[in-house]
Amino acid sequence: MCNDNLAGEPVVTDTQVNLPGRADVIIVGGGVIGCSIAYHLAGFQSLDVVLLERRQITSGTTWHAAGLIGQLRGSINMTRLARYTRELYDGLEAETGQATGYRQCGSISIATSAERFEELKRNASMAKVFGLQVDVVTPGAIRERAPLLHTGDVLGGIHIPSDGYGNAVDITQALAKGARAGGAQIFQNVPVTAIRTGAGRVTGVSTGYGDLDADHVVLCAGMWTRDLAATIGVNVPLHACEHYYVLFESVAGLEEDLPVIRDYDACTYYKHDAGKLLVGAFEPNARPWGMDGIPEDFCFDEIAGNFDHFEPILQDAMARVPALEAAGIQKFFCGPESFTPDVRYHLGRAPAFGNCFVAAGLNSIGLQSAGGIGKVMAEWIRDGQPPADLWEVDVRRNMPFQGNRKYLQERVSESLGLLYARHYPFRQYETSRGVRKSPLYDRLKAIGACHGETAGWERPNWYAPAGVEPVYEYSYGRQNWFEYSAAEHRAVRENVGLFDQSSFAKYRLEGRDAARVLNQVCANDIDVRPGRIVYTQWLNGKGGIEADLTVTRLSEDSFLIVTAAATEVRDFHWLKQHIPAAAHCVLTNITSAMGVISVMGPNARKLLQPLTPADLSNEAFGFATSREIELGYALVRASRITYVGELGWELYIPTEFVLDVYDAITAAGESVGLVHAGYHALDSLRIEKAYRHWSHDITDEDTPLEAGLGFTVKFDKPGGFIGREALLKQQEQGLNRRLLQFRLLDPEPLLYHNEPIWHEDRIIGHVTSGSYGHTLGASIGLGYIDTSDVADVSELPGDTFEIEVAGIRVPAEASLRPMYDPDGGRIRN
Repeated sequence: MCNDNLAGEPVVTDTQVNLPGRADVIIVGGGVIGCSIAYHLAGFQSLDVVLLERRQITSGTTWHAAGLIGQLRGSINMTRLARYTRELYDGLEAETGQATGYRQCGSISIATSAERFEELKRNASMAKVFGLQVDVVTPGAIRERAPLLHTGDVLGGIHIPSDGYGNAVDITQALAKGARAGGAQIFQNVPVTAIRTGAGRVTGVSTGYGDLDADHVVLCAGMWTRDLAATIGVNVPLHACEHYYVLFESVAGLEEDLPVIRDYDACTYYKHDAGKLLVGAFEPNARPWGMDGIPEDFCFDEIAGNFDHFEPILQDAMARVPALEAAGIQKFFCGPESFTPDVRYHLGRAPAFGNCFVAAGLNSIGLQSAGGIGKVMAEWIRDGQPPADLWEVDVRRNMPFQGNRKYLQERVSESLGLLYARHYPFRQYETSRGVRKSPLYDRLKAIGACHGETAGWERPNWYAPAGVEPVYEYSYGRQNWFEYSAAEHRAVRENVGLFDQSSFAKYRLEGRDAARVLNQVCANDIDVRPGRIVYTQWLNGKGGIEADLTVTRLSEDSFLIVTAAATEVRDFHWLKQHIPAAAHCVLTNITSAMGVISVMGPNARKLLQPLTPADLSNEAFGFATSREIELGYALVRASRITYVGELGWELYIPTEFVLDVYDAITAAGESVGLVHAGYHALDSLRIEKAYRHWSHDITDEDTPLEAGLGFTVKFDKPGGFIGREALLKQQEQGLNRRLLQFRLLDPEPLLYHNEPIWHEDRIIGHVTSGSYGHTLGASIGLGYIDTSDVADVSELPGDTFEIEVAGIRVPAEASLRPMYDPDGGRIRN
């Protein structure tokens, strides 16, 4: 039992607990996240909601939150959630009568390097897409708003007038009060001892006071979530780290209206706190905590911390705020916060159970995210699908190995510091590397491969020539690998290149009902003859794209499904949950069983034909054909398909034969000038051809019709498909947005993502993905534009667009068709 009741609520004793027998939704955890979900669910007035807190509300980590309420995040949808949070808190005190301590004082983020200033300006441009005011400001303007700061080394910054701060305990209590007013029941000092399951669903929870049945269970247990979820086989990778801040008193010149200050390059933030100045940090090389488990009686607790670890941060803080040298330290604080492997929180439906949800691993941004999380989680639970594209925080992105304790301890020591590190394009993690390796890893490393990491896979992103160290040198401009990747790109366009794509996720669906089941899930018709490859999407009920992949029919009752490495868990479970219980078919993940070597380019046939007795001619082996061939000592599945817009084959090879096949190809490749190519070249090649990338250009919010993929939709196939009715309705009503390809008319600026698209002095969309088109000679981007006022988008003048890059609008041309090889002749020869 907690000794301190900071929550301000009556403590429930054993004799006072009278739990209901069931609820529509049980929420486990009474921090700000759990209380926000309860608040939003109660607002529907149609669900019985019960929240169970092991100790007292806020007693885990919420109580010691610094209270920052910022809105500008690294992506558009995350910024929208944070913006909603701020708007919710703005009126929460008036609505509930509970004080929140909310104050809108604005925030200033400063830049002391050109690279940081570039990042801030790009974020300010992104904010324009949805109307969040973010002003780029000079050192003089910063000094005027925050006279405490030393600005001699400051190049500039951004000012967000609507940011602020609040009291985390008070805000959580206000959410809890609002939840109770809506009918939710909140029980404190009721630990959940087990999650009950049966028939592939969660059925409720067990407590020391009895069992509760539920239609849905939501795990919001903060740093306890990983272990609790693991008891039912749900993977929620997170680990606690020490988080520090210091309260200074008697700070000369401290004013109540001081904006929240973020000095990212020094890893620090500053906030007025009841007449004192709070200085906190997200430092590199953080210290993991709780490796042996979290004490059962942990409640409103601090941890010892290490002053020597934090002292360098304090020295930098005193340089930034000279008045701190004469101020006194009232409080040196260290408390645990849970962090995730990729510094993105975990949200949504657990893949193993259709009615178990997760909201945890908030990476110290729980308070400023809680409102938005509560809203989207409540809507997700009510409607059965997310209200927006939440893939970047979706719990289904996690791979099973990421729950490994050793992996987590090493990774979170880096994760914490990444919150304030420069968010360079293509930045790679440095810890917990080498987890998943292709059979070719050592071969490729020996010839200069610089590996990046995706879903734990070590993948060659680019190749360094002899004498060059294969190490990234980051910037927002042309990074050190730019010209090397350009050479790989040109080799694929003009000759032939080899890609290691072993990280593809691969499944087999087999059984007499496999074709029927798969055709209901696929928008395209996969009931084709064996040996054919079908490019298709999997859609949700709204017509949004849940997956983008290929299906190869191997035989009458066997199919090979190939999708992206990052969506291995998500796509597997999407298909699995749509297999009826009575269907006679089995889904198997065979990702680790096969490596993939892709040979791409106009001379791909010239290279491969001498290595196999199979006829690779266009007449005998046409596009979208797949068959087993002999190559080296192996039987290889050769699939004639492409993601680069050139002639080529993806070779699916049993893992133990990969090295032999690779050696045969590379030996033969010496005579034709074979070049190894990495994933950066793959990306620049695909974007020239306007090939869509799931999670950037197409998501569960986008339909195939909007994305220009209507050719993959077979409305008239027998049995229909998921999302058919929604697409028919959209087709009848007309499209309000379309995906276009853009090329900057200036060859120097670089596009990445989220840059605003202007037309006739109005923002009409944003770039969803961008890369440099080495064949087209400029940066290429894909992006949706608002076409609600356009009768025929094809009649828009193609050269009347501008794309804003770090505050500068750059003229661009646009096209509905691919700018490279628009008729697709090169892939079919």
